[in-house]
Amino acid sequence: MVLTNDGIKDGKEWESKGYKMPSFDREKVTQKTRQNPKWIHFGAGNIFRAFQANICQKLLNEGLDDTGLIVAEGYDYEIIEKYNRAHDDLSVLVTLKSDGTVEKTVVASIVESCILDSENEAEMARLKEIFRAPSLQMVSFTITEKGYKTKSYMSKVTALLLERYKAGRLPLAFVSMDNCSHNGDKLKEAVVGIAADFIKEGKCDSGFLDYIKDPKCVSFPLSMIDKITPRPDKAIEDMLMKDGLEDFEPIVTEKNTFVAPFVNAEETEYLVIEDKFPNGRMPLEKAGVIFTDRETVDKTEKMKVCTCLNPLHTALAIFGCLFGYKTIHDEMNDKELARLVTMLGEKEGMKVVVDPKVISPQEFLSAVLKKRLPNPFMPDTPQRIACDTSQKLPIRFGETIKAYRKRSDLDTRELTLIPLVLAGYLKYLTGVDDEGNKFEQSPDPLLGELKELEPEEVLKRQDVFGVNLYEDTLADKILKIYEKMQGKGSVRKELEYYVDTMLA
Repeated sequence: MVLTNDGIKDGKEWESKGYKMPSFDREKVTQKTRQNPKWIHFGAGNIFRAFQANICQKLLNEGLDDTGLIVAEGYDYEIIEKYNRAHDDLSVLVTLKSDGTVEKTVVASIVESCILDSENEAEMARLKEIFRAPSLQMVSFTITEKGYKTKSYMSKVTALLLERYKAGRLPLAFVSMDNCSHNGDKLKEAVVGIAADFIKEGKCDSGFLDYIKDPKCVSFPLSMIDKITPRPDKAIEDMLMKDGLEDFEPIVTEKNTFVAPFVNAEETEYLVIEDKFPNGRMPLEKAGVIFTDRETVDKTEKMKVCTCLNPLHTALAIFGCLFGYKTIHDEMNDKELARLVTMLGEKEGMKVVVDPKVISPQEFLSAVLKKRLPNPFMPDTPQRIACDTSQKLPIRFGETIKAYRKRSDLDTRELTLIPLVLAGYLKYLTGVDDEGNKFEQSPDPLLGELKELEPEEVLKRQDVFGVNLYEDTLADKILKIYEKMQGKGSVRKELEYYVDTMLA
């Protein structure tokens, strides 16, 4: 069993091993896509293959659309060279369900892969051709929040949009699907900034900026995405190899990207998008995508990022590193940690949640606490989630603090668990766990800088916390908890104390 076009022709063998196979004519879809592309995605990572590619496959299987996906990679070209093209852009999605069952799907909706390399004339020529196609409706992104701040990357993307402008001001939706606050605004800010530079440098006329700023020509919808997609797991690799799959070993690129011909992910997924598509769009709502207005997307994003999932993830990441845990589901078997994230969501976060109506906050949180985080078949790690924590805290906790300060019926003095988590973060920065052993902290752009500061100085960093913690009693409370976390077993004692206090 080889994951290539020729290798999947005998679909019966794959089906006999429990694989769901694509039911559309891939050759016809590929030809139609090359001639009239509708959707190109930047960022060939795991979340894209597990989510967006599978959404497109659902439409193709149901005969609801006739074009597939084109993927472009602008950071690590080896992903395309060594994974995508070696496997004819095919992938295996392994869905790990909370009841212990596994669903295996051969995803064939990605029908072309490109490299965003300005020095590669052939690759750029094809990308320019795609952007000049009147049929193109959506350009989506999962390049992480840092990607929008990378000038070299965004310059190449903006240059492609310039091709579309020159082709007759053709309309298009630029859709960020990254897990960050107001992702569409961040994408627009990056593109507008680069376009202004282009005009100053004489690369284009001022009409290009007008084109970008006209929502009837180019839109930048907000979106909220949610699907946990950990790094490809060795146990899943072994399972697939036992099925008879060949050439399935993961690849570690020179840029240290861990990529495999398969992706493992949870079953739960949400994608809510502001419905602004000036050139039309595929019927993605028939594959589970929720289209709504900007205000509702904003509410769903805040619900998830500020209360019902991301703060709980960060709390587990911090304490998981301090307690030496290697998986999130093991942490949920820790009575105190399970209580911590439950009350963090239900008691402190839920007070400031605004119901978006399209998704129930209570049902969302319940699924996170009872189904998603405890899933023993999801090989997610606190170390992975702890990456870039300094970039996540302003939204995951800072926004809740702001909401408490704005509300006349609430007081930040009522907050107990958020200060506990932030004190845990100060302890995490020391690189010493609760047993007194040194541990390696996860990559973070501010890690080196913050480790050199005294705790009092760290708490003054509004860029890290999103608020002035010294504006009220929060900083003092965090420092007092942190001081008590020193010494072997002290973090555990503080956790137990505050969890018991909240339960009382």
